[in-house]
Amino acid sequence: MESARAYESPDHVPEEWRPDRPGDLTGRQPSARGLGYQGPDQGYALKLANRLRPEVVTQANEAVEDAIAGCTAIALRRASTIGRAPVIHDLRLAFTMWGWFDSSPPADLLAARRTAFAGVADTLHHYDLRRDLVDSVPEETLRLAPAQVAERYPKDWRQLLGH
Repeated sequence: MESARAYESPDHVPEEWRPDRPGDLTGRQPSARGLGYQGPDQGYALKLANRLRPEVVTQANEAVEDAIAGCTAIALRRASTIGRAPVIHDLRLAFTMWGWFDSSPPADLLAARRTAFAGVADTLHHYDLRRDLVDSVPEETLRLAPAQVAERYPKDWRQLLGH
């Protein structure tokens, strides 16, 4: 049986890394319409969103896949704005502000939601719809705590969504 080894520093310290290859970026990721919001471990948001699937309440002419696709994208924007990987609170905030956990959302919110989310799960044909949905959410709302959004929903839904 081998005995445990203690950490030893390497003999050679590597040179400082520099972005000198053609595909390397200097500074921050580019931002422009259609580029989205980059951040680490974004695929994890899909796993988190699927955990919330049983809590999502859809109404007539709505699809849970559209709710998940749209809210996951909003959650990813929130996480990348803060500069971290997505967490369950990002998704809860997105689903809450749009009333997806509410069995009887306000009628005018429901109408806005049907329009905003219709087809966003189909990225092949409706990627721009998803980008527009994500970009429509005010950054001030994304900076709120999920408890603050839950407290303000449903009475302030227009302000939360920038409507």
